[in-house]
Amino acid sequence: MMFFQFAIGALDVYVCGIIGRDAQAAMGLISQASSIFLVVALAVANGSVAALTQSLGAGKRLRALRYGGLCLSMGVVFSALILACGLIFRDAFLSILNVPAEILASSRSILGVFLCILPVNYLTILTNTVLRAHKMVMVPLAAMAVTFLLNTWLDFGLGLGRWGMPDMGYMGVAWATFWSSCGGLLLNVILLARAKLLVRAMFAPWRWMRAAAPYVFKVAWPAGFVQVIWQMGYLTLLVVLNGLPSGAVDALAGFAGGGRVESAIFLPAVAFNSSASIMVGHALGTGDKAEAKRMGYRVWRLGVAVMTAVSIPLWFFLPEVAGIFTNDPNVAAQTISYLRYNLSAVPFTCTSMIIGGALTGAGATMYTFLVFILSVGLVRLPVAWWLGWKAWGTADGVWFSMLVSQMVQASALLFMFQFKNWAKYSMMKQRNPHA
Repeated sequence: MMFFQFAIGALDVYVCGIIGRDAQAAMGLISQASSIFLVVALAVANGSVAALTQSLGAGKRLRALRYGGLCLSMGVVFSALILACGLIFRDAFLSILNVPAEILASSRSILGVFLCILPVNYLTILTNTVLRAHKMVMVPLAAMAVTFLLNTWLDFGLGLGRWGMPDMGYMGVAWATFWSSCGGLLLNVILLARAKLLVRAMFAPWRWMRAAAPYVFKVAWPAGFVQVIWQMGYLTLLVVLNGLPSGAVDALAGFAGGGRVESAIFLPAVAFNSSASIMVGHALGTGDKAEAKRMGYRVWRLGVAVMTAVSIPLWFFLPEVAGIFTNDPNVAAQTISYLRYNLSAVPFTCTSMIIGGALTGAGATMYTFLVFILSVGLVRLPVAWWLGWKAWGTADGVWFSMLVSQMVQASALLFMFQFKNWAKYSMMKQRNPHA
């Protein structure tokens, strides 16, 4: 599923690279920046996966169904609110990003389409959460495969005018993402209903929802702020890149291409993150804290080993990898530089993702929240600003800040997982019988 998700984004950047450097830079910028609008969905997903997995581990299927219904209901409400706010403040958002003048118009148009995709993305994320919590991983895989196939067909059709379709350029690529996402969500809903996980019983009475929601909120709000901090960190990096003394557009395009390669590298880590959440949550649901900790470490060791094995061969083919996304030598040089720093960070980034997933399954998102404030706010952003604008004056300063912050982040999360009592955040400690 993670592979298909990566391939969709990578193909968008690839097709925009064929269209032109400005189109690739705009698509990469908006793809990264618009992720900020998904923070609420990811927060609700994190809160829900803790409640769902711990309920299922305790053998309480009806409670798990109801938490699934609460999760989807919140997704509908929040996505509608964020869509409205996004459309109203679209120009202000682009102004904050300090978008270069040559890609401002294209960035604004792409952002409008990506905002329209928000409700679809919210429900896709949350239906996937419900399915994975029930260990039904093949269902979202099928939906993502369909999304990928539709996106591929429409990217080349609408983006490049193939197969008799209108040549819409970069807007065709944006609309390809919209329609393919709708197709994937439709299949997700159909398969969810066939698995009897989309039934009337999952939408509980208001009294139950009011009693159960506090635990989801307790886990979700730190997770939400983690996403806000992370996404704001990325947005700030984009602002730093936009304000470099020279080569800003090349750096943005290199960031887009390099980010797609990095996403591919970390596909296993994302999968291990999700697995750690589910397995730790199920273990805590049975009341076995020691097994939950052992499971977290097992997933972490396996994940680091797999990630290292995946990343090492890429060091020998960085020019070829960069050439997949661009023919521009300046953009290729920035892509290679970006990848060198981020490949060096693989063990640390992998550790952050997997241990963070384990803490999410336990409901201990507060620890992750505190660590991210330290690593992003006090390390990554100040280092990126100083090196990017002052000391070095190049994008290398930004890439280096990402490596340093991942080292700090991984070390702090491992300390939390080893020495802190994160199991106290699980539902085992909740007195409310409804939750």
